[in-house]
Amino acid sequence: MPAQIVTVELRERSYPIYIGRDLLADPALLNRCIPGRDLLLVSNTIVAPLYASHVVAALGARRPVEVVLPDGEAQKSLSVVARVIDVLVANRFGRDACVLALGGGVIGDLAGFAAATYQRGIAFVQIPTTLLAQVDSSVGGKTGVNHTGGKNLIGAFHQPSAVIADTRTLESLAPRELRAGLAEVIKYGLICDPEFFAWLEGNLEALLAGDPAALAHAIRRSCEIKAGIVRRDEREQGERAHLNLGHTFGHAIESATGYTGWLHGEAVGAGLMMAADMSQRCGWLRDADVQRVRRLLERAGLPLRAAEVTPAVARDFMSIDKKAMNRRLRLVLLRDIGRACVTADFPPSALEATLSAHFGEHR
Repeated sequence: MPAQIVTVELRERSYPIYIGRDLLADPALLNRCIPGRDLLLVSNTIVAPLYASHVVAALGARRPVEVVLPDGEAQKSLSVVARVIDVLVANRFGRDACVLALGGGVIGDLAGFAAATYQRGIAFVQIPTTLLAQVDSSVGGKTGVNHTGGKNLIGAFHQPSAVIADTRTLESLAPRELRAGLAEVIKYGLICDPEFFAWLEGNLEALLAGDPAALAHAIRRSCEIKAGIVRRDEREQGERAHLNLGHTFGHAIESATGYTGWLHGEAVGAGLMMAADMSQRCGWLRDADVQRVRRLLERAGLPLRAAEVTPAVARDFMSIDKKAMNRRLRLVLLRDIGRACVTADFPPSALEATLSAHFGEHR
């Protein structure tokens, strides 16, 4: 079956997202999508042994150099980006070189940031191998790394030349990683597509079982939603902030725990529950809809609270969220399932009650 194609329309910087099985076994596709002769393939110790040889073999006479990093969120740092750039310099790569990001969101973010900053920007191609990366982080041009003061505080917008999402790579994904990716899929239904949210309620077991058709539909619809939002608001001046539903809470969890213990999607899942809870406390979301969100997240096997983080620590990390303006915290909340908003106009008591309910040990 030929690949499905979703296009991110950004005028001269438009690019395709290819979605399908066995795309990494298609040399014609890889060579068509990957520009340049000098190629830096960035991957990690989990993904590289599985798929790097397929990519390298398809590149023929071109000059690929591999960088294989340890797995984990701890790699998203300036020091690791510096290591990647050192390899580009050592191999005398010029501005016509291309960086290939083969892996999950961590690899895509840091490899993309290296490409954005090397010689003021060179081409890169996203080859995501996790569900979370295929539906979210590989699309839209956000690149960056973490800081001890907060998640993704250092970065740049740098659109890829293409995204190649081979759904067969999901067959090697650990169940926990698959569940974490579903948090971002659920997010899309919550922010703007109630019909997709209802489809997820009816097809969650098929997704958890790795059904290829269900996964392909979920990936395509997620990419369609994100591509449309990025087209309308590439630099996150308005609507694109809706894509951060659950992320302000989730980033606080990740930052407070030192980027260990929680997968990004798990933290987002807990954050989605917190956003729904707070939306109800603000009088915007009905109890029945909050329960729909809770049930779907529970069925997906996602955590709903962060017992190891105190409300005070969570509040401190949330205060430096990138959506804050004039030192006022802004949150993405829900007016309804399928209708998100960004607001600073919420009762402080609603935030405090939400933090108390979802952070820290039960009292």
